[in-house]
Amino acid sequence: MHTPAQSPRVFLADDHVLLREGLKAVLQQRGFEVVGEASNGLAAVKLCESLRPDVAILDIGMPLLNGIDAAKELVKLCPESKIILLTMYPEDSYVLASLRAGVRGYILKSNASANLVQAIESVMKGETYLSSEVANAVVDAYLSASSVPDDPLSPREREVLQLIAEGKNVKEIGGLLGISSRTVETHRTRLMQKLNIHEVAGLVRYAIAHRLINVYVRPPS
Repeated sequence: MHTPAQSPRVFLADDHVLLREGLKAVLQQRGFEVVGEASNGLAAVKLCESLRPDVAILDIGMPLLNGIDAAKELVKLCPESKIILLTMYPEDSYVLASLRAGVRGYILKSNASANLVQAIESVMKGETYLSSEVANAVVDAYLSASSVPDDPLSPREREVLQLIAEGKNVKEIGGLLGISSRTVETHRTRLMQKLNIHEVAGLVRYAIAHRLINVYVRPPS
């Protein structure tokens, strides 16, 4: 059994309970300490701010706050925590946006069990770890001079947009984000102005097109 000299304290966030339990078992078998878990992005940010883990492993496609935006928050709130993202998507747009957000590791879920321990050890050394398929996407993007376009929205506006697209009403959004209903309405108005969109359905379509929600929406079982 591999036991690090100083076992990193690891936090797991994924809305799939079975996947989370599987990853937790793998980590514990290899001598790592799992200090907390969450099933959505907002809870992950709040718990990590309190627990201050050495490594936070986040699913990209989480409800309430996606993994990339959660990573942006954690970089500001817990700069000492190294962030690794789990995803089903090897596209360079995801990888580049994640690296820009301050993520130190990017792993495909299909290879999570095989790569996770190595990823944790790498980021704890100050290195960046990418799955081999992801590394190829980054190289291809660099060679083609691909880049992530500037986001016209503020982090708060992205949060509000995702929650609107998930069907939350103004009061629910205010409660989740700890802001007043009037402030939510102000953000919604600014979203529509910035994006030149004039109805909520248009905001939902924008969120889907920019993959704020479709990465985790699944058909009913």
